[in-house]
Amino acid sequence: MNGYQLDLQELPLFRDVSAEEVERFIQSTGASVKRYAKHTRILKAYEPNANIGVVVEGQAQVIAEDRFGNESIGHKLERGGMMGSASAILPQFQLNNNTSIEALTDIIVLWVPYRALLVAGPKLGHTHGMVMRNLLEAFCSKNVMMMEKIQLLSQKTLRERLIVYLLQRQGRCHCEQVKVPGRVQLAKEIECNRSALTREIAAMKAEGMLVVGEDWLQLNKERIGC
Repeated sequence: MNGYQLDLQELPLFRDVSAEEVERFIQSTGASVKRYAKHTRILKAYEPNANIGVVVEGQAQVIAEDRFGNESIGHKLERGGMMGSASAILPQFQLNNNTSIEALTDIIVLWVPYRALLVAGPKLGHTHGMVMRNLLEAFCSKNVMMMEKIQLLSQKTLRERLIVYLLQRQGRCHCEQVKVPGRVQLAKEIECNRSALTREIAAMKAEGMLVVGEDWLQLNKERIGC
């Protein structure tokens, strides 16, 4: 594996770490890079996992599933996004870990063995400290996403869910136009009926509350009172 070709030093996990230090980190921890095809379940719910994964290229989707096969779509993972942290760090709770990760595109993932990461400090010196700092920041960001999901699903109407969804994503991308997936995927993320979502978008557009592009939506904040 050549970390230089994949620009691993540009990943958030390796912020403030040089390319040479990243290579040494990989050698010291036994980290590896794997490629997966679109629609592959990269991680499966309720199964053991010992590695923290980082998306290098491509996109994946977090999916929560219960014992009856029902699925709830979570947030999307893009370059730099992390997966498998909970099952790797807390293996005693693997039977309660209902999270799967599915590739939305062909994807490349960097896998870092958690136990090896813990004991690599003496070998890596300050590099280890910077990686652990970046890891903690990533965990905090994931917690924020979880709280946003709770806020989204707590809304009483579909219109309120859609407005909150778009406001949350405006905050992340710092732009008014929010790029959105197709209606089927968007309905899964908001957890609603696709036909009902299509009707609501059309109604909000007709009322001047929403501007609809080919693959983006933009709220008229004056009309929604934000």
